[in-house]
Amino acid sequence: MQCLIIAWDQHAAELRGWLRHRTGNTELADDLLQDLFLKALRQGERFCELHNARAWLFEVARNLLADHLRLAHHLVELPEDLAAQVEDMDTVDALTGCLPRVLSELSADDREAITLCDLQGMAQAEFARLKGLSLSAAKSRVQRARVRLHAQMSRACQVQTAESGSVSDFVPRPPL
Repeated sequence: MQCLIIAWDQHAAELRGWLRHRTGNTELADDLLQDLFLKALRQGERFCELHNARAWLFEVARNLLADHLRLAHHLVELPEDLAAQVEDMDTVDALTGCLPRVLSELSADDREAITLCDLQGMAQAEFARLKGLSLSAAKSRVQRARVRLHAQMSRACQVQTAESGSVSDFVPRPPL
């Protein structure tokens, strides 16, 4: 590890100056310099095998700085008199208001499959035993019920989706 100490003694001041110049912040530069030293220390004996320790140290310093800048979030001060915005309920959460009415419009078998497996968390294997079905038949029944629920929600609540497939808007229906 003597080679690391020698390289560090030779280049630490230059590295500190370079980081301070790039960041404009002495404390941040010192933090990045400490991270750089730890990365060099983790190299162990491999550090001694480097052909150009200075180039390696500057390359790692540049990468540390780039990582920091990529993750940094610049905050903007807001005026004190700015009115707070009331957070809207997430569209998908609000869409659950349509669910009771749409469920009531499904067949009894579909409603039971959705209610037991999806809303109450019953395992499909348990649902199969309860209904006297094979596991594959129970899975098919639940899947078909989900497809019909999706179609009915889309139709009855006029669900609109974004390009990503997520719900972007809908028209609420009055409760039952």
